[in-house]
Amino acid sequence: MTGSAVLDTSAPSSATALLDIRELTLDLADGTRLLHGISLSVAPGETVGLVGESGSGKSLTARTVLGLTPDRAEIGGSVSVDGRSPLAPATLRSIRRADAAMVFQDPRAGINPMRTIGDHLTEALRLNEGWSRSRARARAAELLADVRLPSPAEHLDQHPHELSGGMLQRVMIAGALTTSPRLLVCDEPTTALDVTTQAEIVQVLRELCAERGMGMLFITHDLNLAGSLCDRLVVMKDGAVVEEGPALEVLRAPQAEYTRRLVAATPRLTGDIGVISFGTASDRETATGRRDSAQEPQSRRGDGVSREGRTVEVSGVSKTYRVRGRGEVHAVADATLRIPAGGALAVVGESGSGKSTLARMIVGLEQVDTGTIRIGGRDAGSVPKGREERLARAKSVQMVFQDPYLSLDPRIPAGRAVADVLRLHAGLDKAAANSRALELLTAVGLGEEHAVARPKTLSGGQRQRVAIARALAIEPDLLVMDEATSALDVSVQAQVLDLVADIRRRQGLTLLFISHDLAVVRRVCEQTLVMRRGEIVERGATAELLTNPQHEYTRLLLDSVPVPA
Repeated sequence: MTGSAVLDTSAPSSATALLDIRELTLDLADGTRLLHGISLSVAPGETVGLVGESGSGKSLTARTVLGLTPDRAEIGGSVSVDGRSPLAPATLRSIRRADAAMVFQDPRAGINPMRTIGDHLTEALRLNEGWSRSRARARAAELLADVRLPSPAEHLDQHPHELSGGMLQRVMIAGALTTSPRLLVCDEPTTALDVTTQAEIVQVLRELCAERGMGMLFITHDLNLAGSLCDRLVVMKDGAVVEEGPALEVLRAPQAEYTRRLVAATPRLTGDIGVISFGTASDRETATGRRDSAQEPQSRRGDGVSREGRTVEVSGVSKTYRVRGRGEVHAVADATLRIPAGGALAVVGESGSGKSTLARMIVGLEQVDTGTIRIGGRDAGSVPKGREERLARAKSVQMVFQDPYLSLDPRIPAGRAVADVLRLHAGLDKAAANSRALELLTAVGLGEEHAVARPKTLSGGQRQRVAIARALAIEPDLLVMDEATSALDVSVQAQVLDLVADIRRRQGLTLLFISHDLAVVRRVCEQTLVMRRGEIVERGATAELLTNPQHEYTRLLLDSVPVPA
């Protein structure tokens, strides 16, 4: 271990450890060292959290356990799984088959979309163990039941696109458990899940470790989750371990300066971090859908920007989809809300609650069935007519999606993606657009090396920062963020939210913020509404709603938030 890492003498010894990594180094073919003497261990039945920001080396460290190292990389030190090395070709296959398994962050990237769930779960049993198809299917149904997936047998003949993200993540966990591994490596398995689904999956993992005596190496950037699930924490920065110890001790009394910064940047539902407030009392009025004429914002701001042009009003909006085999699905039912100019409204709820559909209708990506949407007094629910109207709508309303890879052109470098928006909407020449694009990328924690990189070479968090910089480039009246910070490290998340807060202060930016992270909602938004099955079930001032929820569903969401014990 290098540097001034804070060591934990309570870690299991090599003799008792299920996973034992000692002085691990990894050098790329060009000589670049990515891992600097990593040492950690996991005992049977123990859960060890590996935390740190993107680029810290935590995923790279975890992948060495399964022999998933970069091509032509030079490995130093040792990795042992139950006494055998996954770095040795002679033992790697047997370790993957019986001793260790991995659950990746994105289940849709790990399951072939052309094959059924049953095929995915039975392949290893049929090909490696020689089981019959019927026996393997019976075992697959048992595993789906173990991960608390309802009606498990019915899912075996479904394809991945027919299941939600939370359901697919359970399928991935079930697949990893097929051969009853002694060690489970989880790489951000709950990052994009809503709090109730996350709580269910964490409980499943906790029970499986207890029942099977299985050790678990759990990678996450969510320190609250790590504190509620893990026995010990290992903190990484720049490819090195900077601190390790019992989870609660590390979170409550961090010794390393880097750990202290991570803990300080972590949003919480309770404590000193409060809602960021902007503007006047009229900007913070409750988003009840009622219009209080006595508290209307002024028609002009001091800097000459129209405040009224930033008010969002949604009245009686509904959206129904017709799904083959399921009939009508009521995605949004009679939604009414109001976001005053310069205000920030959060929409929270589980997957399938309708919050993203509501956001897409406000942006204009979905057409309403009934009701009206007005931004700045102008109809925003109809289809724009002509190029000029489309450009005006795009300049007025920008959206940052949950999956940045789908919203970025894979052929275009990050800097150009931002610069092109500036040239189109702001009329800047190439040099000015490139300069401003670099400023925006720097503001979200990226540099010149990222400006020339294409999306596929960037991490998920880096791609999301590019998408946010692009959305903010033209300084829109309304910014819609759909789970836009869920995959970001806590320090980067804080940096991005501070950037959005600064723009709100300077420009009176109106914000619609969709998130499953209630602690982030508490920090960002003055008002919150809760959706369930397409309906708004509760709304009000964020601080009051989170401390004194009135609806049972809101209480369920709050009870599901991970809290270090």
